Amino acid sequence: MFRPGALKRLLRRKAGGAGGKKAGGGIAAPDDDKLRLRMVESQIAARGVRDPRVLAAMRKVPRHLFVPPGQESRAYDDEPLPIGAGQTISQPYIVAFMTEVLDLRAEDRVLEVGTGSGYQTAVLAEIVRKVFSVEVIEELSRRASRTLERLGYRNIVFRTGDGARGWIEEAPFDAILVAAAPAAVPPALRDQLAVGGRMIIPVGSGAQELVLVRRTERGTEEACVLSVRFVPLI
Repeated sequence: MFRPGALKRLLRRKAGGAGGKKAGGGIAAPDDDKLRLRMVESQIAARGVRDPRVLAAMRKVPRHLFVPPGQESRAYDDEPLPIGAGQTISQPYIVAFMTEVLDLRAEDRVLEVGTGSGYQTAVLAEIVRKVFSVEVIEELSRRASRTLERLGYRNIVFRTGDGARGWIEEAPFDAILVAAAPAAVPPALRDQLAVGGRMIIPVGSGAQELVLVRRTERGTEEACVLSVRFVPLI
């Protein structure tokens, strides 16, 4: 969660120049706030996301700070955006939908596979006790950790490595969110779910489906919940 005052300090550093414009020609912070609230109402709540904790996190996390320079004006559009290295920051609705489907609790420990920009990481960190985030591309992991540290998050741990292997030293997890698509659910991730745990993961090498995996005392159950398009899990 944000350390008090950290976001305001970062936004002040991002702002500058005549007319309240941010360095680099982006939109002023007050306009970003309005665009973010409009995004939540028109793209997320209007499409059926109801969890008040998810909506509050989406209203709070400044997506424009997680996109590459020059893309800030598109940060609150209903679309994914490239972040480099062939990866993307997910569409806001998909971030909210995946988070809500996990039915998170405040005391949960969550594994995120595919840190990417760190935006989804921040949304998770607003809701749960601790997030363990794995990213295979070292530069993306470093960039995301710097952004999240500046924003004051202290309940996130980062690792660079193969996300399909999970994070065995910290398992089991109450929830797992995978932000890239393997051809099938990796067995290691299935095994690292606690009993009662939930995993949301895009699956498929062509057509893709978001699959919700639940672990019970008898094994795991799966259900397809939404057709999607994600970058491949590498």
